[in-house]
Amino acid sequence: MDYTSLAGELQSLVKGSVKVHEPMKQHTTWRIGGNADLFVDPGDKDDIRRTVEFAAAHDIPLTVIGNGSNLLVKDGGIRGLVLKVGRGLAGISVEGATIKAGAGAMLPELAAAARKASVGGFEFAAGIPGSLGGAVIMNAGAMNGCVADVLLAVEVINEQNQFLTLTKEELGFSYRSSNLQNKGYICVSTLWQGYPKGKDLIEQETRDYVARRKAAQPRGYPNAGSVFKNPEGDFAGRLIEACGGKGLRVGDAEVSTKHANWILNLGNATARDVLTLIDKIKKMVQESFGVSLHLEVRVLGED
Repeated sequence: MDYTSLAGELQSLVKGSVKVHEPMKQHTTWRIGGNADLFVDPGDKDDIRRTVEFAAAHDIPLTVIGNGSNLLVKDGGIRGLVLKVGRGLAGISVEGATIKAGAGAMLPELAAAARKASVGGFEFAAGIPGSLGGAVIMNAGAMNGCVADVLLAVEVINEQNQFLTLTKEELGFSYRSSNLQNKGYICVSTLWQGYPKGKDLIEQETRDYVARRKAAQPRGYPNAGSVFKNPEGDFAGRLIEACGGKGLRVGDAEVSTKHANWILNLGNATARDVLTLIDKIKKMVQESFGVSLHLEVRVLGED
């Protein structure tokens, strides 16, 4: 398939940028991943609709990503077209205690907008480096708060390439999950509801949350945050540490010595290094405790 020619054709249809053979390591916080055949950074939600239509018309596989903070792309890259819901959909507006934000905005930006407007409920989001679209899909959270606590509704593009608004109740939220994970929907905008709260109190609680996260989490190396979901009634990091997983290393991928549920890229880690390490950890925990760990990160692409 002549992706250079296809890129030119698609570029004539969208406001955003279209690239060929784009390194995915530039779009994941792990800084790992092979190339995408085609890569689109849309300028607005209509760009998304046009890109979906283009991919379908040319029978090109379509993969949608957000900020890449919860993503491992394999070393062979991603075939077809990768659509990144990013800065072209990052606008935020506040009216009273209601906030409307594009799916490409970041959780810390949402928290900052709420803080500026004296709207409470979003303090937990200040230290989570993810986009809103991805955060909704996985019900991201921290410090006893999560997306499901404050989301009202989300606008998506459905499998028929139509805009559709879904309420929180329709999303089937559970721990680090929503029913959007099993549907071919693309989040384009979000609607949130907070409550009036003193700005000084919001700022103090936010500082406390961010400080606690910094104290508990590794710094200085590319990573994707928590690799595994916490098993019910326990913590993945505790189990990994208890069976001797801290500091375990494959190539340049290492289980953090500070937080055992984080895998760090010490410089030149490959996806294969990370996946091998993930398999070792899962086997160790299963053999030691009889617990099956399940990934919180999303794995895409081919070897």
